[in-house]
Amino acid sequence: MLPRVADSLSFLYLDMVRVVQDDTGVCAQIQTDDHRTDLVYLPTAALSCLLLGPGVSITTPALTTLARHGTSVVCVGAGGVRAYAGILPDSLTTHWLEQQVATWADPARRLKVAVRMYRMRFKDADLPDSVTLDQLRGMEGQRMKAFYKILAQQHGIGRFRRNYRPDQWDTQDPVNLALSAANTCLYGIVHAALLALGLSPALGYVHAGTQHAFVYDIADLYKADTTLPLAFALHNSDHPEQEARRRFREDLRLLRLLPRIVQDVQALLTPPHTTTADDDTDEEHSERRDVRMVHLWDPKAGVLPAGVNYAKGEG
Repeated sequence: MLPRVADSLSFLYLDMVRVVQDDTGVCAQIQTDDHRTDLVYLPTAALSCLLLGPGVSITTPALTTLARHGTSVVCVGAGGVRAYAGILPDSLTTHWLEQQVATWADPARRLKVAVRMYRMRFKDADLPDSVTLDQLRGMEGQRMKAFYKILAQQHGIGRFRRNYRPDQWDTQDPVNLALSAANTCLYGIVHAALLALGLSPALGYVHAGTQHAFVYDIADLYKADTTLPLAFALHNSDHPEQEARRRFREDLRLLRLLPRIVQDVQALLTPPHTTTADDDTDEEHSERRDVRMVHLWDPKAGVLPAGVNYAKGEG
């Protein structure tokens, strides 16, 4: 069984190196100041996702080894933000993608996932079971207005209004500029995590109509803890966008956001179930990432083994 996606070594970020394959394994070549080349070998069998930042070059043999070990490769911006492209190994299980499609395509199940997303934002708030999605949207709007007010008071800012206008970018205040820049970084982190799980960033539950709908869904779970406090702290900055990106990258070391995203996404997509003595524990079930042989789909039986001749009688 392959390592769990949320394990401590499952995501590795590299920049300014050359990744090659030698006789021992995949390694990163690092040029030092004294013109020496150091080699750092990568634990490819224990990696779920390799994030390639600026200045990285990688050889075809190294990519082949990563694919053989089931490691996703994602091209990202500095510090692991802004995912630009992803290369998924053929051996990556479709378990989580199937869970996503099944819950997204069924309106009743999609509604349940959307409601669970809103509930996650309210944390320990006591919400009635009968609360509707429309009510949750309204409650979330009120919560964000109150949160804006609290942050504005903490930093001595007047009335704050969220304003994202790309056509009037240069006229926006520092908080809005910093928030837009930090949110873009957060979207990159979420995008990388979804690709590592083999999920579709386009199939959202709350958002829709964009290739990043699911990215926006998941990113909204963390803005109150990450990008919002950071943006308000930069209200006096002369360069809010640059500082927001830099400080967000620095904060990622403490936040350990990638494993948190993976665990939350898996919890959202895993339907409640009751285990028996012969079943795995809930944690093992939700983290399972072992790769099964390709199978066949049947509308009645569900999953049938492949490689079987299903002809009836003699030909």
